[in-house]
Amino acid sequence: MSRPEDILPPDLFYNDGESKKYTTSSRIQSIQTSMTRRCLELLDLPSSSFILDIGCGSGLSGEILDEEGHTWVGMDIAPSMLAVALDRDTTGDLLLADMGQGVPFRPGTFDAAVSVSAVQWLCNAESSDVSPQGRLSRFFDGLYASLKRGGKAVLQFYPKNELQRTMITGAAVKAGFGAGLLEDDPDTKNQKLYLVLTVGSGGELSGRDITDSVRGMEGVEVLDERKRHTASGRKGESTKQWIMRKKERDRRKGKVVKKDSKYTGRKRRIAF
Repeated sequence: MSRPEDILPPDLFYNDGESKKYTTSSRIQSIQTSMTRRCLELLDLPSSSFILDIGCGSGLSGEILDEEGHTWVGMDIAPSMLAVALDRDTTGDLLLADMGQGVPFRPGTFDAAVSVSAVQWLCNAESSDVSPQGRLSRFFDGLYASLKRGGKAVLQFYPKNELQRTMITGAAVKAGFGAGLLEDDPDTKNQKLYLVLTVGSGGELSGRDITDSVRGMEGVEVLDERKRHTASGRKGESTKQWIMRKKERDRRKGKVVKKDSKYTGRKRRIAF
């Protein structure tokens, strides 16, 4: 059976007919509800929060966010899906946007983010001048900047193969996220994959490691294979390379960074 993302781009695949069919299917409603609740369970938010719903579609996940007392904003690339959401009088604000071009919000806007069955679409490029790696990079860089320090995101997605799985998780880590993967019902046709992301430290979620969200849950085994940083830290980089890398990381986080110059990283001579 063909995957939707292999047939057409999402804004074309989800036309008026397909959008209504998707929204009115009792099976899809049940699956979407279950996965959204799982995302919220993994987020483990301490209180009512401001949440970004990425690939919000017709607002099915938004209904669950409403029930749990959260305020949300949804973004989606498919106009027909958003039109159905408007017809259903969803409470969240809606934005027509391509997540592969970034997340167009001010730095530190959201407490958390969720996404159900959307991120795998970024692995398909519709033209030769657009690469999946570029789209993933713009998405995760923008998502990182849009979340508050200490914020979290849970993205449920369906990778086609191990390459896509690695590509998606690698792009998240490269953007600066702390990342962990959780599999529900592994090695079955009902397998669900959740990418759990954290942004630095600070805020209400400060001090909570990714594994803390899932450790102790029924049927969950934590395999923590993260490498611990050593005191050396710079991996053979020169002082200038290290400074440039740090500045680029801060730019992606939305911080104000001084412009580079020929003096960046230059050692000062001692004057006697």
